[in-house]
Amino acid sequence: MSKLPTRELITIDGKNVVLQRDTSPMINGGVLENAEALRLFNIFDDKFQPSNYGLADGKPLRMYDAKTVKIDLSKRSKEDMGFWHRNSDAHEIIFCVKGALRWETEMGVRIVRPGDMLFIPRGIAHRSTLCEESEEENVLVELKISEELTYVAENK
Repeated sequence: MSKLPTRELITIDGKNVVLQRDTSPMINGGVLENAEALRLFNIFDDKFQPSNYGLADGKPLRMYDAKTVKIDLSKRSKEDMGFWHRNSDAHEIIFCVKGALRWETEMGVRIVRPGDMLFIPRGIAHRSTLCEESEEENVLVELKISEELTYVAENK
């Protein structure tokens, strides 16, 4: 019985190149030596507790840090963000994982719910407040991106 080749897509500058191999890419001892880089963690774990959990002027917890991208975990629970915030050096993308929050911005108001992604352009004042759909714990993942971004998704 012949074994079919493994098909692998390699993305280079947004274009896929097809690579066919006789073996699975999982058969590679050199990569396994660095398996800890494939980090899996649960953002609901109590050890990932940002200071904004029960404190209006607390901060999200920085999870990853790079020159042009920062990734933060935010857990707003008990108090509204009583102040306005403005990122002068980065766009902000907010992913709602749990609960819901009302985001007030200079450009309008949006309520983010689980599965929603909100883009706040660099320099736009914003703040979050609790809303009717808020839960005891409202969990967000926030990306701060300092380079220019272009929306490329199609509206369907």
